[in-house]
Amino acid sequence: MSDNRYQKGMENLKVMNPKSFQTLEDSLTDIAPDLARYVVEFPYGDIYTRPGLDLKIRELVTISAITTMGGADNQLKSHIRGALNVGCTKEEILEVIIQMAVYAGFPRAINGVLAAKEVFGEEESE
Repeated sequence: MSDNRYQKGMENLKVMNPKSFQTLEDSLTDIAPDLARYVVEFPYGDIYTRPGLDLKIRELVTISAITTMGGADNQLKSHIRGALNVGCTKEEILEVIIQMAVYAGFPRAINGVLAAKEVFGEEESE
């Protein structure tokens, strides 16, 4: 069962953001390699493969959650990249982040917009 979960998760990550996972895996290899596997299996293998929402909606929801949570800038940028890779527009991403100003406050929304600005700039330069 675990291998199937891992395989499903890796299939999603290949579509969404393979570079981001490789960076995460590389950073954890010497200290907590199982944590990288858990990231593949649970969110991407179990949750992202559930019926009912497509990857585009799942990424927008994830961006809103990470924006409101704050303090997870690398993960927010990774999911913004993932959202672009599954068909979200820059406008959709920005609107989700701006909407979070109502629920999480302006500082977190501003941080989210600045993270998006950084990712958009990187995407344009590639």
